[in-house]
Amino acid sequence: MAKRLERGKFVWPQATSGVVSLTPAMLSMLLEGIDWRMPAWTARPEAVG
Repeated sequence: MAKRLERGKFVWPQATSGVVSLTPAMLSMLLEGIDWRMPAWTARPEAVG
């Protein structure tokens, strides 16, 4: 698998003992270019109806 960001950079967690551990949520945010350390809404969800 390959992933390229249009802008910005990937934010990787600190490696301890030479191993990086990611939760599924962290991996998802990483692949979307979201800083997993401080995730924030880019737009507030709106009610449909």
